[in-house]
Amino acid sequence: MSHVLSEPSSPQAVESPFSSGLEDTFLSHTGISLKPAYYAPILAERPSVGFFEVHAENYLSKGGPAQYYLRKIREHYPVTVHGVGLSIGGEQDINMEHLKRVAQLVKDIQPEVFSEHLAWSTHDTFLNDLLPVAYDEATLQKVCDHIDILQNFLQRKVLIENPSTYFQFNRSEMSEIDFITEMSRRSGCGLLLDVNNIEVSCHNHGHNPYHYLEAFPVHAVGQIHLAGHTTDTNALVPLKIDSHDEPVPEDVWSLYQYALVKAGNCPTLIERDGNLPAMKELVEEAHKADSIRDDMFRRGARL
Repeated sequence: MSHVLSEPSSPQAVESPFSSGLEDTFLSHTGISLKPAYYAPILAERPSVGFFEVHAENYLSKGGPAQYYLRKIREHYPVTVHGVGLSIGGEQDINMEHLKRVAQLVKDIQPEVFSEHLAWSTHDTFLNDLLPVAYDEATLQKVCDHIDILQNFLQRKVLIENPSTYFQFNRSEMSEIDFITEMSRRSGCGLLLDVNNIEVSCHNHGHNPYHYLEAFPVHAVGQIHLAGHTTDTNALVPLKIDSHDEPVPEDVWSLYQYALVKAGNCPTLIERDGNLPAMKELVEEAHKADSIRDDMFRRGARL
């Protein structure tokens, strides 16, 4: 049976080999995705960003260039770790060998945040995709059980990201918002609010993204993601695709401002996974997010 966890050990309380005093930077300045193309420029130029985020599964080796550069960059910047392979929404049990490797990375790097997806990505094999779940009681219980395992194993609260979806299950018994709200309540997890996912999913299902945000359990949000999407021009079923290979579009920037009004001044990430631009372009997007936050909270939006 899933249960609400007692507050896990704070990651700041664990002795870390990395520089201290970085938490304020993480909280007040927007981060960007860490990709191998940016390793050398980051160390050479020390860009003015709040943090870097990595996908856990790219850093599970015991050595090699990825681990080397991550540790070097971690000496100068806060880091967040974003899991993509634990299959929180899967019907099968969590792969404990995979979880052990993820836990070792978290122990070694001491990220500010560890997050995962409300999705499934395994069924006897790894499917290399983030697939949607049915919003029913059986799935909710399984998801909460998996989150309990994850949080107890990592000894920290994790954030679970709202999904981008392209279809819905006929067997769903509740709305996505109701499912996420109950998931957070039962498991004690926090939430990662992906604003681009809201825009994509609401467009695909004919919903209003601002109404979605109105109902979202923003009290549990610990981080925000911003990203770009592409539009499938299929005349029969035009879809927005959560591609992460374009700059953040204006509809997402506008929705971000409303998300800040609702959720407060949360650490924000510019997420980019493909069609990578020069690092300078991502840094400029991060500074735009900082400017939006600074302007809003100077004008009295709540913190």
